[in-house]
Amino acid sequence: MKKWIGMMILLLLAASGVFFYLSLADRALEGQGIREESVVLRYTGWGTELEKKATERLIEQFESKHPGIRVEYTHIPDDYDLKIEKMAAEGKEPDVAMVGGLKAMKLADDGKLKNILELAEADSDAGASLDNILPQAIYWWEEGKACGVNSALEVDCLVYNKKLTQEAGVQVPSQLEDAWDWEEFVEAAQKLTIDEQGRNALDPQFDPQHIRRYGVKIELADANLVSHMYAFSQEDFLDASGKRVNLKGTKALEGIQKMADLINVYHVAPDPLEAKNLPFGAPAMEAEAAAMIWGGQWILMNLAETGVDFGIGVLPAMFGRSATISLGEPIVVFNSTSHPKEAWEFAKTFMDPAYTLEMMESGLWMPVLKSWYEDLDLLSQWASENPAHPPEYQDAVITPAFQSCQPNWGYTVKNYERMMDILSPLLNQVWLGEITAAEAADFASDGMDQLAEGTYPRP
Repeated sequence: MKKWIGMMILLLLAASGVFFYLSLADRALEGQGIREESVVLRYTGWGTELEKKATERLIEQFESKHPGIRVEYTHIPDDYDLKIEKMAAEGKEPDVAMVGGLKAMKLADDGKLKNILELAEADSDAGASLDNILPQAIYWWEEGKACGVNSALEVDCLVYNKKLTQEAGVQVPSQLEDAWDWEEFVEAAQKLTIDEQGRNALDPQFDPQHIRRYGVKIELADANLVSHMYAFSQEDFLDASGKRVNLKGTKALEGIQKMADLINVYHVAPDPLEAKNLPFGAPAMEAEAAAMIWGGQWILMNLAETGVDFGIGVLPAMFGRSATISLGEPIVVFNSTSHPKEAWEFAKTFMDPAYTLEMMESGLWMPVLKSWYEDLDLLSQWASENPAHPPEYQDAVITPAFQSCQPNWGYTVKNYERMMDILSPLLNQVWLGEITAAEAADFASDGMDQLAEGTYPRP
């Protein structure tokens, strides 16, 4: 019996020694940053191949600084919003994701997303405070509740092919105080639109059926274009009750018609069917299929890559005001995550240019931290005369972004996405010249009014 007890004691001592050794080894591995991960986070996003590679590098940096966390990245290049919505409906959502802004609001309303304000307030890192983030980059869905922060700020602008504008004798203004009025913009676009015989759209013999180059290509989703028109007119999308859409008889509706007239009256912009046969984005300018492009500033990345000699202008003034809209896609944390603290730690890396500076320098993104605009040394690190940011960038893009900008209505108006699902098919008919903007408003208003539920609070 005594012999048996003695053997047990020896075995226990041996086991203790093994456990002690393993503990020391584990601590040593942890100190080297190669300890086996205890937390696995799933992240999904979309984007170009450059954005995908930049995200992979961001994850590598994050994992090196957080050896106890591993991130599994799923890149979904097509039909992203539909797929993420399906994942959420099936309970298979990731821990962290980049989500379309309008889709994020719906997911938040459905109770699928964390209130990142709570996550930020519980964070000891002072830099994580939402006070340090541009207010137009935050998605608020209830009083005191934010569902996400944009990975980047984005605004719309006007880019142009310098060779083509110089040949046509067109000077594109880059400062707000010099912005074209609408008639001047139309005339410039007419000078830049060329038919197959080399005649511009001001020539009485111009042939609108055989256009070789358009003066301007409008690359705006309908939801963004409608937001633009309200930014120009400074009208509200909903009436004072929040239960009716303020569309009929508005200046914003007049603005929608003005955009359609670029296509069907002046023939300086392609309609949706013609646009399908033209390159999208920077390749359209490289191929000289369009002299100017009205779209998101993220086009600067591809323009820099093509080597096109391009410039940036402020958008034209409509109703006496040059304006732009801000937009962007938020990084969200799903309620279902088992690791909210670690998920927030990863989500906030997208807001930090220390991780994403190459995306800023490339022209694809703009920072969301205030300091990267207010501190001239930080500003120069990403926006100072590199291939994607010509000298006029600050006047033509950054100044309007802070002085003459309104967030896309998706940040503010409840059910905006569903309302646009009613209006967009009718707008397509407007762009094709089949109906007027006023007729589209007549057809759409009742259905849109039924969806009107007021606005989200914005501090």
